[in-house]
Amino acid sequence: MALRPVQVNIKALDHSAVGRFWGEALGWGAHSPGVTTYTGPAGGTVWPEPVGVGIDVVPVPEPKTTAKNRVHLDLATTSAAHQAELIARLQELGATPAHVGQGDVPWTVLADPEGNEFCVLEPREIYRDTGPIAAVVVDCADPRAMARFWGEAMDWTLHEVTDDQAVLRSAKSVGPYLEFLRTPGVQTVPDRIHLDLLPYPGDDKAAEVARLRALGATDLDLGQGDVPWTCLADPEGHEFCVLAPSH
Repeated sequence: MALRPVQVNIKALDHSAVGRFWGEALGWGAHSPGVTTYTGPAGGTVWPEPVGVGIDVVPVPEPKTTAKNRVHLDLATTSAAHQAELIARLQELGATPAHVGQGDVPWTVLADPEGNEFCVLEPREIYRDTGPIAAVVVDCADPRAMARFWGEAMDWTLHEVTDDQAVLRSAKSVGPYLEFLRTPGVQTVPDRIHLDLLPYPGDDKAAEVARLRALGATDLDLGQGDVPWTCLADPEGHEFCVLAPSH
């Protein structure tokens, strides 16, 4: 048994506006009522996205805090000209420059209309075939511990693990990478962005949740009430959800 990440969940005060931003930023279309769900190149009503990870923007009553999010997206570019064009287009859509202590680096840090940080990377060969999202990046204290948990939790392949980072990607070598970066002094704040995982058809969701708890996940009460998904936290407290197969 194993799970697959199917979408990045972004909480927003104005989920329609944030959803529009990300849809236009990535060139994706919405297909789900009630929340703003954007999918990748397959489009239409195909869910989960077969060759990538979608974005699900959901409404919440609380604004983002001033603390940096522990999870962010890295966007891929194919050339210096593409990077410059993408940055300019994103700012026209409502992105603003963000300062997270990055210093003099070849990538650009921006924030979406509600302050969620993301990076527009310089061209990198490793991300040439990921699609618009190069990586989902998670700040953590111990990448090796994250590799142990997430490597068992999901069916993705572990590509690299060091004291500084752990890198996973779909076993089919499609879509974005999932990267855990050692970040000294990482703040434990309510997660504005998290991963949603989905069992494969025929797998038992309750058994999967029990397996995750045995790996070190803990239950998380976000006031979600009686819902078909299960909210959990990994061993470092990063929020994630296990969706029901019918979600």
